[in-house]
Amino acid sequence: MKKIIVNKLQEFAKGIFVPVLILPIVGILFAFASIFTNSRVHNVLPFLNNSFFIDFGKILGQSLIPIIGTYLGILFAVGLSIGLAKKEKHHAALVGMLSYFVFIHSMNTYMGIKKALVSIDQLRGSGQTILMGVQIIDMGIFLGIAIGIIVPFIHNKFIDKELKGAFQIYGGPRLVFIISAFAMILFSVIATYIWPTVQHGINNISTFIENSGEIGVFTYGFLDRLLIPTGLHHLIYPTFLYTNFGGSEIVNVIKNGEVVPQLFEGARNIYNAQLSNIDSVSQFTKYTVWDARGISKILGLWGAAFAMYKTANKENKPKIKIILLSAMGASVLAGVTEPIEFSFLFTAPILFVVHAILSGLGMVAFSLLDLRSIVPNGIIDFILINIPAGIDRTGWPLVLVIGLVQAIIYYFAFKFLIEKFNLKTPGRENSNEDVKLYSKKDYQNKKSENTGKDIIDYLGGINNVVKVENCYTRLRVTVKDSHLIKEKELLTTGASNVIIIDKENIQIVYGINVRSVRNKVEDYLITQTI
Repeated sequence: MKKIIVNKLQEFAKGIFVPVLILPIVGILFAFASIFTNSRVHNVLPFLNNSFFIDFGKILGQSLIPIIGTYLGILFAVGLSIGLAKKEKHHAALVGMLSYFVFIHSMNTYMGIKKALVSIDQLRGSGQTILMGVQIIDMGIFLGIAIGIIVPFIHNKFIDKELKGAFQIYGGPRLVFIISAFAMILFSVIATYIWPTVQHGINNISTFIENSGEIGVFTYGFLDRLLIPTGLHHLIYPTFLYTNFGGSEIVNVIKNGEVVPQLFEGARNIYNAQLSNIDSVSQFTKYTVWDARGISKILGLWGAAFAMYKTANKENKPKIKIILLSAMGASVLAGVTEPIEFSFLFTAPILFVVHAILSGLGMVAFSLLDLRSIVPNGIIDFILINIPAGIDRTGWPLVLVIGLVQAIIYYFAFKFLIEKFNLKTPGRENSNEDVKLYSKKDYQNKKSENTGKDIIDYLGGINNVVKVENCYTRLRVTVKDSHLIKEKELLTTGASNVIIIDKENIQIVYGINVRSVRNKVEDYLITQTI
């Protein structure tokens, strides 16, 4: 039972990564919009203070607002349908979108029949909302998530179902939509009665998290790192960034040339909305603490890298220096921490626990200092958002102070533990062992030599591979038998690590180039099935 639950959670975590991967790009676009419309930036860069750039910034910012407001639910409905569908994902996406429309109109009609719709002037505080022009119970992003789970469940069961005789044309994708439509009608009726109670419970949990103060912040930061080996950290941060677990706040946004107050839920949605009308914001939301996960990525882990370099065997230091700098480059620039984290995760798991603790404590310091900086990933996001916004709105210099202190603590803690317990971090392996990570040059060479066939062979052959997917940095593979996996050989394909979750699920860490690796694997699989 436990294995089934864990597998389902991992499957959901993989699926939710599809919509979650898009939203940071939305944040970057909001940052650019705020730069073009920010009066302080105009003082420094006068050439931006003209109608062309200002109007462009307004158009860009206002065009993005619906994505983090009105259309966020449908993004998750479609994205999860794609992520959780096992085949013919394009059909699942279409049915996911159509099912969303069926649900909102079904709920509106049923509530009208039952005379449960409140008048428009009483809408605020009633638990109802106008969604895409339709009045329904406000389920927020959870509506999209629920539909994104129901639709692929139906899709996976009936996509291959063929009907006979005159009904043959209604098989496959058409049958999936027919069943989904009826499921949405039933779901809308049930949700009309059940959701208000569920929402009350969610609000209570959100209030508890907010009132738990630094303990809640530490737990969040600690789990965000600790769950990385399993991939379940994708279940933690989206909840706080895109739902009211991460807070709710009314933000003044511009619509049709007028300033309009609008409620946003989730830390990232709130501060992105503030970025769209930056001159009206005196200080960013306090909920930015839930997206301060990048402190250790930008600065803290430098201490860990330096400790591993200092404790490496003398003859290995030149090689280790290149490896660690390459790994830290991915962490600092893009917020991709797996290369540096996996350099000690499996050889010295105690260091990974210390890393998770220090990462959580960094966020606690952020909270105690009441900072409002936005530090989601790497240095690029940090610079684009915080510096143009200004110190008074963000307090960003203190983030660097926290990071530097964190790096010092990382260094001494890692160095002490490595030497005390003779931990086999990179460069401290026995003389007959090779280092587990590769330099950038080695990686590029191996990547160019690697083919999809190599990877499939090392995964136990084409008959052993059931499904191939990817997240931001990992190739996620479902196999029939993980005992057939050749871990050492897979490391020669440019992977920095191989994680065997259980008998059927493995994750191969390739970094931000994982998409091209997946393409090679899928291209090879296609050629073998033609």
